[in-house]
Amino acid sequence: MGNVLTQLGDISVEHFLAEYWQQKPLLIRQALPGFESPISPDELAGLSLEDEVESRIILENHQGAPWQLRKGPFDEQTYQQLPDTNWTLLVQALDLFVPELKHLRQQFQFLPDWRLDDIMASFAVDGGSVGPHYDHYDVFLLQGYGKRHWQVGQTCNEHSQRLDGTPLNILQEFQCLDSYVLEPGDILYLPPRVAHWGIAQGDCITYSVGFRAPSQAQLLDEHFQSLAEGFSEFQRYEDPKIKQREHSHELLPEDIARVRHILEEHLNNADSNIIHWLGRLLSETKYSDDGEAHDRFSEMPTQLLKADDARCLFFRENDQQTLLFINGEQRECPLALAIEICESDWIDSEHAITQFNNAEDGIEFVQWLLCSGAYFEDEDSLPEE
Repeated sequence: MGNVLTQLGDISVEHFLAEYWQQKPLLIRQALPGFESPISPDELAGLSLEDEVESRIILENHQGAPWQLRKGPFDEQTYQQLPDTNWTLLVQALDLFVPELKHLRQQFQFLPDWRLDDIMASFAVDGGSVGPHYDHYDVFLLQGYGKRHWQVGQTCNEHSQRLDGTPLNILQEFQCLDSYVLEPGDILYLPPRVAHWGIAQGDCITYSVGFRAPSQAQLLDEHFQSLAEGFSEFQRYEDPKIKQREHSHELLPEDIARVRHILEEHLNNADSNIIHWLGRLLSETKYSDDGEAHDRFSEMPTQLLKADDARCLFFRENDQQTLLFINGEQRECPLALAIEICESDWIDSEHAITQFNNAEDGIEFVQWLLCSGAYFEDEDSLPEE
């Protein structure tokens, strides 16, 4: 497969972004011709037995319940007790455990990389589905194995009613507007809040390439928290030279004006804070890394390999320098090096050091890359003792 998609079926990426992205669904027949699922149903079920893997099983009309949700990790007995039809296994962040799916991520880098959340796999037996629902994010549904019948429905909002009696977000009403059967290599793109319902025709695997969209409430909440961290206890509300008021309990317009002035003053001066805060926020990893971060190294490793769950992005300060964000941390570095770090799977440490005017700064930067948890030493490149 190529590194980045330039065509989505018969239309160009530019056409897709202008006419479809976040606007309307698109069926793309043979978007990835010859695509073969890199993982089998049995291998996917095997991953769901692992503690570090986030997995769910959804059953429809089982033991008198319309929809049931079970959360992993599971055991082999779980699968032995499942019915022959109408259930689905969902495995999140599969791209962290199946190296071949890393190439699939790269196909979608015509979109901002920080928007790409993860690749989820959905294995379903005949009739299996997760019900009619909608998501708050964009998703590309790639058929990897077998066939799935997709129905695309109405655009939903906060007033769309959900089914009672289940923890799943199943829609009470679903209006089918389009219907497709997807085969391996086909992709169905869905913008946020478009209702959809996929039902397996025999055993099948669908890969969901999801693009995260933080809520505005989350962004405001976390940004104000970030601003507040820089305040001292000596910065307080002040009201010198106030006049005696007729009613002590009355909140006056001038009281509100003072508070508004405080808020506006700090928001107007928050541009640089936004860059640092947003870069750290968007580069945070979804799952915590339990691996060892390197605090120091006695011998300089020649090569550093990027971890599969590393999140990197940069903000261009000028033609030479940039702010590099990795896994929620930030560092200044030369622009060319930041681009190389974000777009490459490995970094040559000696080359990275030479990008700095001072060798000590370069060595400290390489050390920071290791400590970030986004990189680890390539054991094959370590000096012989």
